[in-house]
Amino acid sequence: MKSTSASRELVSILLILLAGLALWRATAIAGWIDWPAFLGWIWRHGLLIALINAALIAVVLACRLLGIGRPGKTPPRLTWWMVAIAAAIVAGVTWGSTSWLLSEAIRATDPAAARVDAIKTGLSIGAATAGIFALLLAVRRQWHQEAAAADLSHDAGEKRITEQYTKAVEQLGSDKAHVRLGGLYALERVAQNNPAQRQTIVNVLCAYLRMPYTLPGEPLDDCADNDVISLYNERIQEREVRLAAQRLLKQHLTPQPEDMFWEEIDLDLTGAALINFQLVGAHVRTAMFTGASFHEGAYFIKTTFTFGPGFSGARFHSSANFVDCTFNRGGSFGDAQFSGMTLFRQSIFMGPALFIGATFADEAHFAGVKFTEGVQLDAAQFSGRANFSNATFSGECGFVGTIFDGPANFVGTTFNGDDPWLHSATFTLGTPREVLKVIQLHEKAATNEAATEGR
Repeated sequence: MKSTSASRELVSILLILLAGLALWRATAIAGWIDWPAFLGWIWRHGLLIALINAALIAVVLACRLLGIGRPGKTPPRLTWWMVAIAAAIVAGVTWGSTSWLLSEAIRATDPAAARVDAIKTGLSIGAATAGIFALLLAVRRQWHQEAAAADLSHDAGEKRITEQYTKAVEQLGSDKAHVRLGGLYALERVAQNNPAQRQTIVNVLCAYLRMPYTLPGEPLDDCADNDVISLYNERIQEREVRLAAQRLLKQHLTPQPEDMFWEEIDLDLTGAALINFQLVGAHVRTAMFTGASFHEGAYFIKTTFTFGPGFSGARFHSSANFVDCTFNRGGSFGDAQFSGMTLFRQSIFMGPALFIGATFADEAHFAGVKFTEGVQLDAAQFSGRANFSNATFSGECGFVGTIFDGPANFVGTTFNGDDPWLHSATFTLGTPREVLKVIQLHEKAATNEAATEGR
């Protein structure tokens, strides 16, 4: 990039020089400018012109050194050599202009009066030059004051945010449910008003949900003692606090409405106890649910995961809904336990999909799913119906040791990759006709390949 920029600057300089030469030649030919007379005038006034140029260059350099007009740059400390250079420039401009004016005064009709005027004018020019530097110092002082005020305002804002954040986190540690709820919404307000704090506050919400929690269980009998009732009520109240935290995540990880969306957020809910968890239409950068427990359903409908989410070892105690999800880097569901109906219909895995050792106690629907970079279902177990109709398998696929205890549907399924090792799977109710065709096709291909190599 630097070499390209330097080349462009060199080409620009050359073009400017060529344009200048062309303009000079055109004016010389046309006679618009008497160049010998013009150059003679410059020669006679060369000292003054040089001093004026030196003063202009000095002003530009002073602006750069003082940081004027460069936001975010700390004003440098004034040093003695800066003052010395400014004084030398003022003295030089004063002497040069006075000397030139005095030389011109000799040609006047009244040389004595002209010399007095020349001295006055030269001193005025020197004073004006000094005034320019004084103006630069005043501008620097004003800019410095504004920068200091902006820094104070920024520090005050940061301090206010920190105080609000600290107070809200303290509220989360209260033994009263309504105080904890207040802390959640206070954190949300801080995050909504300060985008830089959003990931930090999401981390706090996730940490809260990762805290150990036991569900209330079935409603109590009328004969339960007071201690049991008190514990039950505490769990009911904590359940509401956790549901509120989950709703906040759902609300701010959904792109619509746009002003409420928190983009590029990472979730770490490893080992969390989640209740009726919903991320419908959400966009998440990374999501870790390793070892998490999902109670009363899990809903990830139309959710987009930028990086592969981790659900290894997760337990879905009720239904799990991943319909129409997009896994941009695949996903890991190894050793996950699906107790209820599991839906992955129309989802897309654009990276490796890992279901090694996963168990499906109820129906599992993968109809229309696209595995573009392979899927591993080795040692997975389907106790209920397994529906892979119209699914597309590309890349490396594995069904080694997979057990299908219920009906298996592979109608319309497409295998674009290598041998998926379906012959190593166990179909308790009989191997589906579509699977047999795939097995026979790959066995025939393997036989032909072996015969070709034997020749």
